[in-house]
Amino acid sequence: MVDPQQEIESYLEAAAGKRLAITHVIETHVQADHLSGARRLAERTGATIYLHELAGARFPHRPVKDGEELTLGNVAMKVLHTPGHTPEGISLLVTDRTRGPEPWFILTGDTLFSGGVGRPDLLGDGSEARLAEQLYESLFGTLLALPDHLEVYPAHFSGSACGKGLSGKPGSTIGFERRFNPALRLTGKDEFVRFALTDLPAQPEVFAVNRRRNLGRE
Repeated sequence: MVDPQQEIESYLEAAAGKRLAITHVIETHVQADHLSGARRLAERTGATIYLHELAGARFPHRPVKDGEELTLGNVAMKVLHTPGHTPEGISLLVTDRTRGPEPWFILTGDTLFSGGVGRPDLLGDGSEARLAEQLYESLFGTLLALPDHLEVYPAHFSGSACGKGLSGKPGSTIGFERRFNPALRLTGKDEFVRFALTDLPAQPEVFAVNRRRNLGRE
C-alpha cells in the first residue's frame, strides 16, 4: 500500500477480497494534506512502514534509500529519491515480471503530477529556493531520463493544494508530460525555480499540523 489515507477499511476489504496480505506500507513523503493511515494499517496488518532515510519519523519504520529495490512476489519496486516537494520525497519505479523485465509505470508521489509539479514551499523554513532547485534535478535529471512510454501515477490530481495547474486526469505518461506539462517545457534551472515559486495557492494551516502528526511528533 502506497500513501494510505487515514480511513483504512477499504484497503483491508480489498486485500481480503483478493486473498492478499498487506506486507508493505510505503510513504512517498511525509504527507501534509492529510493524516496518514500508515501506522493504523501497520498495526492492523503487521506490515512494515517504509520511508526515505531523510524523513526523520519518530515511529517504527524501515528507512529506504535511492536505488534500493523492494520485492513483492513478481513485482519489483525501485526507490528513486526525488526531493523537491519535500527533502525525503521518493518515486517508485514498478516492474511486473509476469509482463516483462522492464518497468511499466512509476508512482511519482507529489514530485510530478499530470499537468503540474509539487510545490516546494511546504516546510516554511526559508528552504523554498533550495527545494525548488532539488525539484528541478529530480524532474529533469531523474524522471525525464525515463522512457516516454512509462505510465505516471501521481498522488494527487486537480483540487489538491500540493501543486498548481494540476489536471483532473489521475494518470499520464513521461512522454506526454515532457511535451505538455508547463513546468517541464522550461529549459533552465533559474527559469524553473521562478516558475515553481510563483502563484502558488495558499497553504492551508492544517498542512503544518498534519506533517508534525505524520512524523509522530504530536
